[in-house]
Amino acid sequence: MSFATDDLQQRWWQLEAKLLARFDKKPDLEGVLFLIGMQETGFIQEKISKEQKQDLMHVAVCTVLSASDYYRFAGKDPDGWPHFEQIKELPVMHLPDQENFLKDHVLLYFEKEGL
Repeated sequence: MSFATDDLQQRWWQLEAKLLARFDKKPDLEGVLFLIGMQETGFIQEKISKEQKQDLMHVAVCTVLSASDYYRFAGKDPDGWPHFEQIKELPVMHLPDQENFLKDHVLLYFEKEGL
């Protein structure tokens, strides 16, 4: 394991620990993206459909990747949901690298949000 992935893993564990303390449950990457989507949209409901969950995670992915100019906020629809346009192609990566790429952007998001 390289220093970069080792450092990423350490920072990810720190985020997991903070979220565990706050929610009494350790979220995986999907869960963290879901939380970011809820944060960005203000969408909170007792029952959330699978489609709504996917939409929230999509908002989260676009939001975190906008920090590296992969997406740009394009405005909100009449229901208040944010929409994004893709600015540049995402790099082609194997699954573990994709996960680390996303985790790195999630950590940057939380840094900017002051968590």
